[in-house]
Amino acid sequence: MIYTDKEKYSDILVDSIAYLENRGFENIKADIDGYETPKSYIKKGSDIAVTPDIVATKEGRKHVFDVSLKSEKPKLLKSKWLFLNTLSNLKSYRFKLITTRGHYKFTNEMLEAINLSDKNLIKI
Repeated sequence: MIYTDKEKYSDILVDSIAYLENRGFENIKADIDGYETPKSYIKKGSDIAVTPDIVATKEGRKHVFDVSLKSEKPKLLKSKWLFLNTLSNLKSYRFKLITTRGHYKFTNEMLEAINLSDKNLIKI
């Protein structure tokens, strides 16, 4: 999710963290109060910062999660996903999207638009 939606959907982010904890993920870093903030990446030449919603480890492998919700700025969300996917491929991380009921169609259409339709969604 993009930065402007963080406050509006903080409950979904908390539910996602609880889901990951139940699945055995450790060292969870999240972009929410009460958790350590994941590393941010700043776009060179501008003030745009990309921060993954959740970063966790499981069995020694780092996983990057982004919560996919309907957004007013789909172009910014697409560029964030493309960046996180590329970063994950370069560093041998796993990149996954978490979505909830009512946002499945939006998420699938966005993934098809940027040729990431092979990504498996975590549906909460």
